Amino acid sequence: MAQLSRRDVAAMIDHTLLAPEATAADVSALVDEARALGVLAVCVSPAMLPLRAPGLTVATVAGFPSGKHHSLVKGSEARLAVDQGADEVDMVIDIGAAVAGDFNAVLSDIITVREAMGDRALLKVIIESAALSDAAIVECCRAAERAGANFVKTSTGFHPAGGASVHAVRLMAETVGGRLGVKASGGIRTSAAAAELISAGATRLGLSRSRDVLEGFPA
Repeated sequence: MAQLSRRDVAAMIDHTLLAPEATAADVSALVDEARALGVLAVCVSPAMLPLRAPGLTVATVAGFPSGKHHSLVKGSEARLAVDQGADEVDMVIDIGAAVAGDFNAVLSDIITVREAMGDRALLKVIIESAALSDAAIVECCRAAERAGANFVKTSTGFHPAGGASVHAVRLMAETVGGRLGVKASGGIRTSAAAAELISAGATRLGLSRSRDVLEGFPA
């Protein structure tokens, strides 16, 4: 892989603030920093919508962070977010269903959110890869593709099992074969980690320390 520039990586970043204690002032600062860094998107909690962020993609979450919400609740949350201007929604699957091998339930959950949103926004599906076996990761990615999602995403960043790993990203990328994007998120704090994940197949990065990561790439 050719050496990535700072601009290349910035164009892949969802600059993220999902802390429960985040204030409106914090989100405003996030938007300002995102503009200064030249990143693609900001990702905020749905309660922070609508968000004025000209020139930036606005992403939010649904069923976050546990995924243990009724599918209709996730769908309603996603639809409201899109109505309030979200360009992308990152939904959390029912991780327990995936662990139990009930991939029909995972599929149904994603379909419900996709149908509630319509095609007005991109749908990213958070599978919490660190909590799943390789076989479950593959099946969740297949379910996301069948349900009409646009991306599969490794992690919420809130699960004790951990965040993104090179192994999970590579497996996810191989499974979706370029038909869906792959978002790596959770615990990415250095340029070296980001570069490894991109090399493994990540096409989007969810970062809260975007400035630190970008400083490691050449201008």
